[in-house]
Amino acid sequence: MSEIIAGVEIPETSTAADATGFIREKVTPLLFHHSRRVFLFGSIRAHALGLDPDPELLYLAALFHDAGLLTPFSEAVQRFEIDGADHARAFLLERGFSARSVEVVWNAIALHTTPEIPRRMGPEIAATNLGVLTDAIGLGLNELDPAMVDEITAAHPRGDFKNEFLQTFREGLEHRPDTTYGTVNADILDHFVPDFRRTGMVERVIASPWPA
Repeated sequence: MSEIIAGVEIPETSTAADATGFIREKVTPLLFHHSRRVFLFGSIRAHALGLDPDPELLYLAALFHDAGLLTPFSEAVQRFEIDGADHARAFLLERGFSARSVEVVWNAIALHTTPEIPRRMGPEIAATNLGVLTDAIGLGLNELDPAMVDEITAAHPRGDFKNEFLQTFREGLEHRPDTTYGTVNADILDHFVPDFRRTGMVERVIASPWPA
């Protein structure tokens, strides 16, 4: 029987099932529930905007979007969004997904914290970003049917989400502070880490090797 939450059907493909098991094992319950809510909210908001994302690709992007916080894919120090995107790319390539589908999921994950740009791109990329913004900062929450919101949070409880989510980001970024340059992630370290010093564009230009 299909799993349906707030009118949204959870994809039942073998890859979706494998990804669910993989992410449930690799990340904390907090991030697992968050990722599923991102899919659900992203689906609902996409529908309201007349977008038609591929449910499986959106689901995979939502599941992997924060995986890089806890399970770095690369030994290189890189943004957690790219780590998560690389996880998803390897996962999908192993299962024979087309290059185009892999690129869609990679971009949706890599850009999910980037303001404004995702909504000018494909429906899966836009919906992932919308789902993240709805669950993380409540953007557009007042436009949703309260009964649907209650059904989603009953299936995937928030718990002490605000505090635990921010601490998860701190722990996932504190050892790679330089990767937060130019992103909203720098806000986390700026707030929680006393010796963190944000490097800005002005400093980079002035310190460049150019004589003028």
